[in-house]
Amino acid sequence: MAPPLGRFSGQSAGIGLLLAAILGFTLMDATAKHLTQTYPAGQVIWARFMGNLLIFALIFHRHLPRLMRTRQPGLQFARALMQLGSVGLFFTSLAYIGLAEATAIMDLNPVLITLGAALFLGEKIGPRRVAGIVVALFGAMLIIRPGLGVFQPAALLPLAGAFTFAAGALLTRMVRADSVVTSVLWSAVVGTALTSLALPFVWKPVAAADLWAFGLLAILGTLSQYLLVRAFSQAEAGALAPFGYTGLVWAGLWGWLFFGQLPDFWTVAGAAVIVLAGLYVWSREAQAARAARRAG
Repeated sequence: MAPPLGRFSGQSAGIGLLLAAILGFTLMDATAKHLTQTYPAGQVIWARFMGNLLIFALIFHRHLPRLMRTRQPGLQFARALMQLGSVGLFFTSLAYIGLAEATAIMDLNPVLITLGAALFLGEKIGPRRVAGIVVALFGAMLIIRPGLGVFQPAALLPLAGAFTFAAGALLTRMVRADSVVTSVLWSAVVGTALTSLALPFVWKPVAAADLWAFGLLAILGTLSQYLLVRAFSQAEAGALAPFGYTGLVWAGLWGWLFFGQLPDFWTVAGAAVIVLAGLYVWSREAQAARAARRAG
């Protein structure tokens, strides 16, 4: 039996929204890398969330108290913490490693989303999917190369960020009964409040020539986060997961265009392993979904 047309269109719309979000996020990451060459990572992270909050305050200033209301405040707070964790870990890593390397490691998150969906959302997972997840982790180790002279401890930051991103994506799926604006606003408020606590210890005066970059960071972060939340509200996590790998292409392009950085052989090899493992896990999910529809 074929899936309903509404479900098909919802999945397709979700995929389109995710692709746009990934493009925006990679441009935001390139902007963040530019800024972390001059400013402390903590200040750049704060600017990301404060800019997000200011934009929403300008647009929705008459409705902010109503938009903050949610029936799931605990889940919204946890989701906001996970987003803060992924942004903070990733931005901090950009001061030490290349954009393509950091993005390749972070792109473990699709297989982690699949694993998390099985553990916490009740989706079934078999030995082949587990094997795909293990292989993806091996791909990340190729990039990080622990125990070798090229290993940088900073490479562990995007690895941890992949876990927090996956957790945030699953929590976004769980709070989809709330409006997209409510979810993004919670992230902005929690992120701004917590990073403001550290700001006095890391603040560096902002040069007028860098104001454009801080403004662009805020705009791209706000728009991309809105698109991401909408994507996971409209489509299943497993259907969206493989399309997150487009970030690898964009990150490699921005790293080359803006910073003159080309990923080395091991980064390309590890990224290829991660992508192939993720696509394998996704294909197994697609087969299982088709089998379930036929059985139904």
